Amino acid sequence: MRISPSRRALAVATVTTLALTALGSVAGYAADEPESTPVPIVTPDGALFSYVVNTEHTSLRETLLAIKAVTRADGVVVQAWPQIGVVVAHSANGSFREDVLAADRTGVIDSVGATRTVSPTEGTHGAETAAGAQKSKSVVGQAKKDVVGDTVEDQSRTAVVPDPGEATQWDMEMIKADEALAVNPGSSAVTVGVLDSGIDAAHPDLATQVDADQSVNCTDGGRPDMSATGWLPTTSDHGTHVAGTIAAAQNGVGIVGVAPGVKMASVKVVNDDGYIYPEYAICGFIWAGMHRMEVTNNSYYIDPFMYWCEDQPDQYAAKEAVRRAVDFSTKRGVVHAAAAGNAATDLANNTTDASSPNDSTAVQRVINSGCEDIPAELDGVVTVSSLTQATNLSSFSNRGLGKIDVSAPGSAILSTELNGTWDLKSGTSMASPHVAGVLALMKSAHPRWTPAQLEAAVRAQADDHDCTTTTAGPACVGGLAENSFYGDGIADALDAVTLN
Repeated sequence: MRISPSRRALAVATVTTLALTALGSVAGYAADEPESTPVPIVTPDGALFSYVVNTEHTSLRETLLAIKAVTRADGVVVQAWPQIGVVVAHSANGSFREDVLAADRTGVIDSVGATRTVSPTEGTHGAETAAGAQKSKSVVGQAKKDVVGDTVEDQSRTAVVPDPGEATQWDMEMIKADEALAVNPGSSAVTVGVLDSGIDAAHPDLATQVDADQSVNCTDGGRPDMSATGWLPTTSDHGTHVAGTIAAAQNGVGIVGVAPGVKMASVKVVNDDGYIYPEYAICGFIWAGMHRMEVTNNSYYIDPFMYWCEDQPDQYAAKEAVRRAVDFSTKRGVVHAAAAGNAATDLANNTTDASSPNDSTAVQRVINSGCEDIPAELDGVVTVSSLTQATNLSSFSNRGLGKIDVSAPGSAILSTELNGTWDLKSGTSMASPHVAGVLALMKSAHPRWTPAQLEAAVRAQADDHDCTTTTAGPACVGGLAENSFYGDGIADALDAVTLN
């Protein structure tokens, strides 16, 4: 997803289509649909590229065997995730994909694919040894967060002076967050992982809200960087704006977030060029699961493809690795909110894409139902469309019957900015954090609820809204209970803290 408007395009050589077969690659689309247009990722000898190698099963043994195959194929392991059977590797061997499959002497590799169409700017790393893979596994046990009990902490508070910006926060009124605040501002036992470009923890509205111990930088090739400043923003204010909507403090300064009582972790998955590559997102989701966060917000799509197609070997492998990471964190108690996207597209009926790959030269391509916007279209993710102050679908927002779960305000949203300021931004990126905040409130009120229960409840509690199709805009499909613009309705923060 292009977060930084100053990001420059990178060139890539054009050559003939690669003849590559990845084990485990499947069609992933209906029999009456066309194949997606091939987009070969060219990997010439001598040029460094990043890959994911997925094993058949999620075991330490198979991960160690895959690591051996990577080494035999002249690859360097950057990060091993035996929890999900994924190895992130760098290699300057142009035939690495074929060679790693040939080097797989025990048949444990499911698929392998390049994660981007250009060389990684963050460079390569020292080879991961078998002991290193064992260490990756042991991190799970060491990084466990204390399990939240069944008792909600006392939320009684002294009266506070209204924050100056509250009067202009129409978005909070629309989702009834202002009313929910008086009932339950959220529990400090709940952490929202903000998978984004970093959070300015020095901002007066955020200084008390960010848990540095749970924060991490995942843009070092997909390897967790736990340095004290790695997770801070560098070139983008995007994550800081998102964070303010979720949980800006109720402190008499600036604005108030949906759930000011919860904590946030800055999980940096956006590099300095503005890209969120698969290995960064994988690291972010695994980190959230290892630390047993309760919610993540994902205001992005994973680069360099707006839609990742399962009938393309490289795209299949990367998509499968991300899916595993999302599934891992979900199984460990994390519920996910994600932006639907800003292409003004019907996700349920889209057949073309002219924006991918976005890190080199985009091509006009045919896509099918196996081509998905990730993480928004993955199972276990609450997908959010954007609304205007008039409760209309924002002109830029993606839509789709059966694709949108709920809707929330996303046009001209006031939130926190870098250097202690506040500003307006628009996008489904601004809508998703409203829902992440609602999910955090819901988890605060119902500590024992699972991600599936939270996902079902946020949809069931959403305020029904009928179609608002105009002659100038796209057609809305569906009825009051569910439609392509609003999904199951507008997210409701008050219901989240008052309904059982």
